[in-house]
Amino acid sequence: MNRRVLVLGTTALAVAAFGGAAILYSRGEAGGPAATGPSDAFVRPHSPVIGEADARVTVVEFFDPSCEACRAFHPILKQILARHPSDVKLVLRYAAFHQGSDEAVRILEAARRQDRFEVVLQALYERQSEWAIHGAPNLENAWRIAGAAGLDLDQARRDARLPGVDQVLVVDMADVQALQVTRTPTFFVNGRPLVSFGPQQLYDLILSELRP
Repeated sequence: MNRRVLVLGTTALAVAAFGGAAILYSRGEAGGPAATGPSDAFVRPHSPVIGEADARVTVVEFFDPSCEACRAFHPILKQILARHPSDVKLVLRYAAFHQGSDEAVRILEAARRQDRFEVVLQALYERQSEWAIHGAPNLENAWRIAGAAGLDLDQARRDARLPGVDQVLVVDMADVQALQVTRTPTFFVNGRPLVSFGPQQLYDLILSELRP
């Protein structure tokens, strides 16, 4: 697969999703320019990482599990990671802007303790319309979806209330403020902000960091 094939693939994935995402962007829900900040505000020890630890390029995504544009970007990110498995890693940071998103973060953190983070995140995105109802989120549905994805719900409900999970929420939202993140998804590539929203723009920024 060459770059042209990947670009065509991301375009095909994005056609339907980013018609809506562009609308969300204009309403302030999709990622746009964000200021740079202290380096430790990009990645924390607790941050979920997908990819090789020593990858040359680190993509940091501030996301909200309730965000439709984040859901639209997710398969595109997976395709980029598959194209560059040794060179690109994804670090996920929480930006719980929507009502009820803090509870969804707790579900994801509980899933991480059971090594089910990616599976549960995928399930929450795929069935987002069943629980992430703006103004009236149905968090019990979110828990049920996580359970159907293989999460031990009894243990997860206990883990979700641990002080460590509270701290994750506090730290990530503090970094959201420090980096002036106001919309989701917001991306940084090796500390450089994605200033023009879109899958091709993100991939181009990644490629610029991969060049010798």
